[in-house]
Amino acid sequence: MSQTEYEAAIEHTLMAIEDALDDCDWDIDYERSGAVLTLTLEDNGSQVILSRQSANRELWIAAKSGGYHLSFTAPGWKCSTTEENLPTLLNRVLSEQQGESVELGLPQ
Repeated sequence: MSQTEYEAAIEHTLMAIEDALDDCDWDIDYERSGAVLTLTLEDNGSQVILSRQSANRELWIAAKSGGYHLSFTAPGWKCSTTEENLPTLLNRVLSEQQGESVELGLPQ
């Protein structure tokens, strides 16, 4: 994957997450600042942070349960340690922090 392809993929992914958050039933605020998208669960104030790692062409997720590094392999982002795809991983960490099942409706 070229740097240009990576930048297009990560931008598309972050925008899809923002759209899913706008459409979900949960009170999850988000803020994007440069290469970082911060999700805040309003019920308890906990956060999940997604960050663009351009140097190694990865997407990193920081959650209470740990840090996750995802690489883009068709058809999408996959975690190097858990082998979960991005929607599964993000729903899991948000659910763990919310204490209830969270489904963002991101495409697999």
